[in-house]
Amino acid sequence: MSVPVVDAHHHIWRQRDVAWLNGPMEPRIFGDYSAIRRDYEIEEFIADVTPYGVTRSVYIQCNWPGGGAEAEARYVYEAAERSGWPLGFVGYADLLAPDARHKLERLSAYPFTRGIRMQLHWHENPLYRFASVPNLMHDDKFCQNLALLSDYDWVFELQVFQSQMDDAARLARDFPAITFVLQHCGMPHDDGEGSMSEWRAGMEKLGACTNVVAKLSGLGTFLNKNDPTHIARIARSTVEIFGSNRCLYGSNFPIEKLWTDYGPLIAAFQSAFDDFSEVDQSNIFAKTAERVYRLA
Repeated sequence: MSVPVVDAHHHIWRQRDVAWLNGPMEPRIFGDYSAIRRDYEIEEFIADVTPYGVTRSVYIQCNWPGGGAEAEARYVYEAAERSGWPLGFVGYADLLAPDARHKLERLSAYPFTRGIRMQLHWHENPLYRFASVPNLMHDDKFCQNLALLSDYDWVFELQVFQSQMDDAARLARDFPAITFVLQHCGMPHDDGEGSMSEWRAGMEKLGACTNVVAKLSGLGTFLNKNDPTHIARIARSTVEIFGSNRCLYGSNFPIEKLWTDYGPLIAAFQSAFDDFSEVDQSNIFAKTAERVYRLA
């Protein structure tokens, strides 16, 4: 069965605009990224994905340095103007900043903006860590600024590890007017029995929050390979918990380009659900993303 696909998590960039591509190599959660320290613009992304039934996409911010959030929005908007891709944009704003409202207003000038990602994930392993502390979700200023997203009907892309899921579920309950998009199936990073039990328990708590949807993406991050068995295990469990109408597919390209091509990647996700109904497959690969990101 073949259904049209919305890729709801991808990036594009120019080297000259993204300092981390030009500067010294920094530790990254996905390992050595020297192979993607080059231009990856919208035209290459389109060429990579359209042979596999992808018809639309949503861009997710990639941490432009030095206060470059608006420059990132402008760059992606110009790409969309010339190519028609992407249809949706999720930008960055520092929700700890006293002028967060101003930053959100600037991003709202771009009509395809659909949300904000501020990465909250923290781990005892420094190589996996992004946030400065594990509990930014408790910060009063963060919560005050997060509440502003409902004024724009924007989503919040929720990126946390399983050890943070109790706090994340509380955050979702505290802000029922905001849709939270859980990144990368909750970032399972250890397939040991104890860790997977903790991951599933956390996912069930988040799944009980009806304003949380799950993004099926980034599952090669900790393996540094495209593993269809691993993808099927995690993605099917996630859909079992959330339901297909609260799950959506994303490639995390070109990060996954470090270890695979687009064809084998999307084939792994599609094969994970080849025994699901047409309605479920349509939800996972298109309909949920269309609704969550308000795609035309």
